[in-house]
Amino acid sequence: MRRAVALLAAALALAGIAGCGGSGAEPGAPKGATLVLDFVPNAVHSGIYAAAAEGFYRDAGVDLAVQAPGDSTDAPKLLGAGKVEFAILDIHDLGIARQKGIPLVGVMPIVQRPLAAVIARGDTVIRSPRDLEGQRVGVSGLPSDEAVVDSEVEADGGDPAEVDEVTIGFTAVPSLAAGKVDATTGFWNAEAVALREQGIPIRVFKVDQFGAPPYPELVLCTSEKLLQSDPDLVNAVVSATRRGYKLTEEQPERALTDLLDANKSLGLDRAEQKAQLDVLLPDLHPRPFNSAVLQAWATWDLQHGLLEKPLEPKEAFRLSGSG
Repeated sequence: MRRAVALLAAALALAGIAGCGGSGAEPGAPKGATLVLDFVPNAVHSGIYAAAAEGFYRDAGVDLAVQAPGDSTDAPKLLGAGKVEFAILDIHDLGIARQKGIPLVGVMPIVQRPLAAVIARGDTVIRSPRDLEGQRVGVSGLPSDEAVVDSEVEADGGDPAEVDEVTIGFTAVPSLAAGKVDATTGFWNAEAVALREQGIPIRVFKVDQFGAPPYPELVLCTSEKLLQSDPDLVNAVVSATRRGYKLTEEQPERALTDLLDANKSLGLDRAEQKAQLDVLLPDLHPRPFNSAVLQAWATWDLQHGLLEKPLEPKEAFRLSGSG
């Protein structure tokens, strides 16, 4: 009898190992996944770090590793190759990736409007984008910067060809502060906040106030393959991330603390991150995608050369079940 019981136990143990698919994971254990950020952790990511710190991902059955991008990180390629499961992408990068044949899908908007803007010194003659004609405007060299300048000047009745664009890389704050340029492209939640903190007078012209639709700047993305093969994992991450941003809306100081505690090695300045979060809060509510807005965005990107051919929003974004 003892021998029979021992054999039965051994068989059950082997069956249990086989049932785990060889992964070594215990039944019901959280699924591992990695999310790559679009930039160094900052206030815009507060909802993600809040969801991690408060256990929302664990509650949803996910062991999520949040990873900052490195110098050589190409998030769209990592997603497409299945080396990571999720990434935060600029919406333009999502569109460009799809047109390069990398089948990615936006599953949740992180920010509800564009962050791009033209930032002009407040002590110049520039009172509106049309006044950029004949002025030195710093751009990073990315095509999206040129699109922002062209859109704003044109929408304000000016001629984009009359703008003196100067490539300054990613030195918008010091270049404008030193007076090397009269205006620069930048983000109203980052560079504009930093310049104000330095006491530099500025005027901010947000791109969705001058020609661009109110598209969601940052988008939580995954691959078509993962969305099809493991929709439960995608839904779990979306749900937990949404909870994180809801907490950020309701308790911003708590979410800010979660962000800072998770990134102590970076030495993030609380006052600076709070200033960024304060201006972002009205636009961090994780509403569902708006198909009409996405169509307008795709048209705008095509008109300004960011996309080479029309993009169909229903293919690039999960429009159903994303709310």
